[in-house]
This record gives sequence, structure tokens and C-alpha cells, in this order.
Amino acid sequence: QVQLVESGGGLVQAGGSLRLSCATSGRLWYAMGWFRQAPGQEREFVATIGATAGSTYYADSVKGRFTISRDNAKNTVYLQMNSLKPEDTAVYYCAAGSSSRDRTDYAYWGQGTQVTVSS
Repeated sequence: QVQLVESGGGLVQAGGSLRLSCATSGRLWYAMGWFRQAPGQEREFVATIGATAGSTYYADSVKGRFTISRDNAKNTVYLQMNSLKPEDTAVYYCAAGSSSRDRTDYAYWGQGTQVTVSS
């Protein structure tokens, strides 16, 4: 069983930055993804990274502003978020087991971390 724990969320002004972390309970063998869910909205894809960090993909809404990375030695995946906008406000989740944009392809999920961007 893989356990994922997100951290790094918080309140930030528009234009600011945050870095989210996702620590895993074991060795980081899997492709990983970040998703987000705003109130009343479906959970949506944000970014994904391959198992060896060779490939990354982003939602169009965050491309050029967010960067996903991983440190396999620390069993941790990161999401660097720059130039944040109020519409980025959501609970952010990391997920393990796929490099898909489809949330149903992921076997493991963290509990989420709240990101709030004020205007």
C-alpha cells in the first residue's frame, strides 16, 4: 500500500508562488500526477511526471507557470507554482500509479492540501 502526504499549501496573493510537496511511504517507482479540485467542480488534471522524470505534461491552464519535478532519493514529488491566479484556488492532490490525465487511472491518492490565491 502506497501512502502519499501532500504539504506546502496555503494562502498567497495573486502573482505569488508556492511549492507543494508529496512525500511517499516507499520507494518512488511510479509515475506521479497532481490534480486539483475547486468547490463544486470536478477534480481536474494539473501535471504529471514519468517514473524516471523523463517526461512531463501539463494542463493548458498551468503550462508555463507550474513545474512538476521529483526527487527519487527523497521519495518526493514537487509542484512549483508561480504567477498564481485566483482561479488556481483549489485543493491539490497528488496521485501515484500513472502518467495519465485521467484521474481514474491512478491507484493511490493523498489527502490533499488547500491552496488559496487572493486577488
